[in-house]
Amino acid sequence: MSLNQSVALTPKQSIGQKKRIWIYVFLFTLTLINYVDRVSLSVASHALKEEFDISPIAMGYLFSSFVWLYFIALIPMGYLVGRYGPKSVNSYGIGVWSIATVCTAFTTGFTSLITCRLIMGAGEATTYPAGARVVRDWMPVGERGLATAVFHSGSLVGPAVGAIGFGWLITAFGWRIAFVVAGAIGFVWLAAWLKWYQHPSKAPWLSAAELAEITADETAAASRASAAPALGFAGLVRSRTMWAIGLSHGCAVYATYFFLTWLPTYLQAEKGLTVMTSSFYTAIPYLGAAVLAVLIGRLSDKLVRPQAAANGQRRFVVGAVLVASSAIFLVPLLASTWAILLVITLSLATCASAISLNLSLVNDLVRSGEDVGTAAGFITAVGNLFGLLAPIATGYLVANTGGFAMAFTVVGALLIVGAVLSVFGARRPVQ
Repeated sequence: MSLNQSVALTPKQSIGQKKRIWIYVFLFTLTLINYVDRVSLSVASHALKEEFDISPIAMGYLFSSFVWLYFIALIPMGYLVGRYGPKSVNSYGIGVWSIATVCTAFTTGFTSLITCRLIMGAGEATTYPAGARVVRDWMPVGERGLATAVFHSGSLVGPAVGAIGFGWLITAFGWRIAFVVAGAIGFVWLAAWLKWYQHPSKAPWLSAAELAEITADETAAASRASAAPALGFAGLVRSRTMWAIGLSHGCAVYATYFFLTWLPTYLQAEKGLTVMTSSFYTAIPYLGAAVLAVLIGRLSDKLVRPQAAANGQRRFVVGAVLVASSAIFLVPLLASTWAILLVITLSLATCASAISLNLSLVNDLVRSGEDVGTAAGFITAVGNLFGLLAPIATGYLVANTGGFAMAFTVVGALLIVGAVLSVFGARRPVQ
């Protein structure tokens, strides 16, 4: 189906028959490329350790360094998305992080590696605020759970693609070529984004019927919006609901960064796998989790009707998936590699669902569209404070205990805490 065609919509048409399927493609591939670049360092860690003589604790700091400027930049990027829109802000973001990824190929040691990761993190800070605003602009309320799940599922497919692709590139050509290829992919996406993305009201390839469908919920909510003007960062940060979502988000993000940064090392160190084999074994849970996370996102749209969503009922789904994700407690008790991969797949899928559902919860409970980018930046910043700590804390735990059992226990405990925070804290609209 060409972007330049226009078709009439009927109520029976599926999402795949509607032109906003292209927005799903943009959202999915944006996070896919984002996470290919994030996981690249983890896959290359063994080669980097040997070439630059990097210790486990130093590697923990290197893994974490991506999050430092990412964390600082998230709220400002959310503000910029609210003021200038997702197209321009996200364009600068992917341009910066793709340049930083390519530059990693030319590093000469720990200092230059950490510099590239810091710059890459600052660029990637545009992704989630911009993506949340795109979902708000383009998706009806009854479709936002699915859309956000598809958006975030790229963060699961990305590590799988990155693990396999990077593993092969490193084996065949060396780690430097792998970083050049990863950065180049970002520029291809940027060219398509600049050419085709527009707000739905300005997209020439969108039919009037589909535009009416997309904007119907916002039109019905116009009176609520006029009664609840934009709060800005100062108003959002005073909301207990926002803090509950942010801290719950943090518990899930801690688990995500644990898997993202240390899973290949765990499989190599404790299961004796080679770089290539551990790459395939890393990919399996991520691919399985991506499918399950989208199904859970769609299920949340079916279970939570628009009016219930506006009253925060989606938080119960968030709590349920975080409890399911705490199955990660079982990993140290299992001997079979395949059983471990099955548990990790379940935990990854439900943890990823919690992250995407928290972004949907922001869209449910934040009344002003102008606040959505800032609110998404806020919960992502709080979440990534936990993410910043995960690689470092895991490095110390592994160094001091000689294994990963305590690290898995900490992850499971945080997921239970996150479930409690979501169910009992995210109960009121942000207004």
